[in-house]
Amino acid sequence: MIGGGLAGITAAIALAESGNDVTLLEARPRLGGATTSFSRDGLVVDTGQHVFLRCCTAYRGLLDKLGMTAHAPLQPRFDVTVLTPQGAPAQGPAVKTGRSARLRRARLPGPLHMLPALARYPLLSFSERALVSRAALAFRRVDPADPATDEIRLGDWLAARGQDERARRALWDLFTVSSLNIPGDDASLALAATVVRTALLGAAGAADIGVPALPLGELHGEAALRLLGRLGAGVRLGAKAAAIEAAPAESVTSGEPRFRVRLARPDKGGAEDGGTGADDAPGADARGGARDGADDGVPASGGVIDADGVVLAVPHDAAARLVPPGAVPGAGPGTAGWAELGAAPIVNVHVIYDRKVTALPFAAAVDSPVQWVFDRTLISGMEVSADRGQYLAISLSAAAPYVDVPAAVIREEFVPALADLFPAARDARVTEFFVTRERRATFRQVPGSGRLRPPARTALPGLVLAGAWTGTGWPDTMEGAVRSGLNAAIALRDSAGPAGRGGARAPVAAGTGINPCPPEIVNGSDPARPAGPVQQLRNPENPESDVNSSASAREVRS
Repeated sequence: MIGGGLAGITAAIALAESGNDVTLLEARPRLGGATTSFSRDGLVVDTGQHVFLRCCTAYRGLLDKLGMTAHAPLQPRFDVTVLTPQGAPAQGPAVKTGRSARLRRARLPGPLHMLPALARYPLLSFSERALVSRAALAFRRVDPADPATDEIRLGDWLAARGQDERARRALWDLFTVSSLNIPGDDASLALAATVVRTALLGAAGAADIGVPALPLGELHGEAALRLLGRLGAGVRLGAKAAAIEAAPAESVTSGEPRFRVRLARPDKGGAEDGGTGADDAPGADARGGARDGADDGVPASGGVIDADGVVLAVPHDAAARLVPPGAVPGAGPGTAGWAELGAAPIVNVHVIYDRKVTALPFAAAVDSPVQWVFDRTLISGMEVSADRGQYLAISLSAAAPYVDVPAAVIREEFVPALADLFPAARDARVTEFFVTRERRATFRQVPGSGRLRPPARTALPGLVLAGAWTGTGWPDTMEGAVRSGLNAAIALRDSAGPAGRGGARAPVAAGTGINPCPPEIVNGSDPARPAGPVQQLRNPENPESDVNSSASAREVRS
């Protein structure tokens, strides 16, 4: 298992639960990939603010498997406060300045549950609201799986259905920019339709928001390390794969391992990417420790691992460098096409005040550089009294305009922007300010990206791909990452997976309770709870091929 992000964790648990000998390699000093935490002057900081929805059944299943469900609570029902700056110029004749809106689902069945909130949304005019409902229902006729849909630009599709600039910025961007990490108009219609159809037009509770109540490093990485240890899997932190070599066919038929994974010799400074990624954060240390891994037979410096199966769960640029010759067929975009997926950044702005400035746990913003803001006072471990000190984190998706801007310049823009949204911040003193940057947070989810995303299966039996960038049918989110790990486990099983303990061939995937390919909730099951432990595991490339399993392996990225 190469890569200890959510996709790799997912596949590792599924394979280990099925009785396979699993070794997971992660170049960083911690598991969790993009969903992790670091320490800064006693403050626990997540590398990025991640949320999930009730319809994210795979991610919620992982939380359950890790024993973390209680630490990632869901709203009783979808409820979002949308703020506008006080004193900002009006953005339309019917829009007042400095007002807030509330988007809350009604107690109606889907897809009617959101219509009352849309009909009353005060940040749009009456005529705009009337057209919004029609456009929302038009998404029901969009097929995200149709390759032609993936070639359409979301902004063009919305404009053709009466959604003017104001409607797209004040409403549609709230849902699409944060979930697709691309400017709203530029997104792939296929991926946007997956979001809207599944979360907003599906089951009534599908869009209810969950916000982790623990740092991501504890919620994902540390919990996964404990579970994998109990399952007998080997975990090597600070271990970077340098090459994957496929054995000749005649060697495999004679019983030799299919692959040899060569490890890079660690840098003198220690494991790769041990830093925090924060501006103005000297001395901050990454959370999480490393096991020495001596018991899995891997030398501490360099070395090789022989394996019957390999799950390559790394970003697409790293995967392109590691896949051995012959793994990707000549037909289709191939590894060169993976590079066209590109990368899109996310920037997180962290502001700590000397007093409380808002009672909201989170909020969205319109007509402001702020997109979403979260209260992280408690989760960070910040020592506060009832009326003193608050830590707010702004999450900026589609953040290319900010990714190279100095922290001091970002401060000049965003501290006043927060004061415009939260009047109490005008009299508060900023005691600390810093910025974290995820330069390659996701691939660019633009038209045409769908045909570049490969399936889990490669042309080499026993070598499979995982990662939210692969062809899951979902956006590059935590849910997409988990589903990709499940896809990889299934594909490995179907290509005569690795030998289990004792040398006998064993099935490699445990039951998941979800269909890893289509975005809709499986079989119309209740999205309010993960499926039970005994479920059918469906082959994403052959939905008619099912295998019954008695174990559950469902894991986690939004």
